[in-house]
Amino acid sequence: MHHKLTPATALWLTIPPLLWAGNAVMGRMVGPLVPPITLNFLRWLGALLILLPLAPGLLRSGSGLWSHWKRFGLLGLLGVGCYNALQYLALKTSSPMNVTLVAASSPVWMLGIGALFFQAQVHRRQLMGAAFSLMGVAVVLSRGDIAHLLDVKFVIGDVFMLLATACWAWYSWLLSRRDEPDSIRSNWAAFLLAQVIYGLGWSGLFTAMEWGTIDAHIQWGWPLAAALVFVAVGPAVVAYRFWGLGVQQAGPAVAGFFANLTPLFAAVLSTLVLGEAPHLYHAAAFALIVGGIVVSSRR
Repeated sequence: MHHKLTPATALWLTIPPLLWAGNAVMGRMVGPLVPPITLNFLRWLGALLILLPLAPGLLRSGSGLWSHWKRFGLLGLLGVGCYNALQYLALKTSSPMNVTLVAASSPVWMLGIGALFFQAQVHRRQLMGAAFSLMGVAVVLSRGDIAHLLDVKFVIGDVFMLLATACWAWYSWLLSRRDEPDSIRSNWAAFLLAQVIYGLGWSGLFTAMEWGTIDAHIQWGWPLAAALVFVAVGPAVVAYRFWGLGVQQAGPAVAGFFANLTPLFAAVLSTLVLGEAPHLYHAAAFALIVGGIVVSSRR
């Protein structure tokens, strides 16, 4: 399959990391209000309500939703059930700095899973791009002082985030395979809704386990309601729409490098929310991460 990176595709792949950075900041802010796996369930329940009117024909018996249950069940497990639940879970015990540092291993996972399971060739330029990207992320997370990185202590949250990142890489590779009916594939809302329907099954199961094992409670109010609307509309529906478009055009390996813009955007958004000015190292990191994208996507 021939992939190419156009300016439009680059834009499609830049919007999701911005929204996902907002998701990480928001997930941290509402942490005291709602348990993490429950937050993921409520987020996708909101997405379901948005998507249903956009793809009403999907629930009809002959649409392919039920006959392709293996495909959508797996996509739903990885993209809806696991990835964000693990991320919100990670933010409970791990700092956003660690979470984004671990998530920045995404291109490495993309290249590894592609080579092992999807017969993808790994080129030297992709390895160089991965190195540039990781360096850029290290600059952000060390605030321009590498000594800070030596102080990073890994906790259980970081392990959750490693699992989440592996799930995401696998999910992205599966997206590049066209194993579902054209009627669903050609309608982005139907394609995402099919994943959400199965994903909510997984997510509901995980949420039930969460409520069965911890003393869970939800603090309802406007702050949580507003947060749920944001995470359902932006990071869920809009970001997944653009990510799917971008992965199909540029390929999973190149798309993985764009995911590395998330920690940069997270640093900037945290800065805006917390009222701190951006620094020179943000610019240096941006140059390295973009350098990684350019190097890896050149023919």
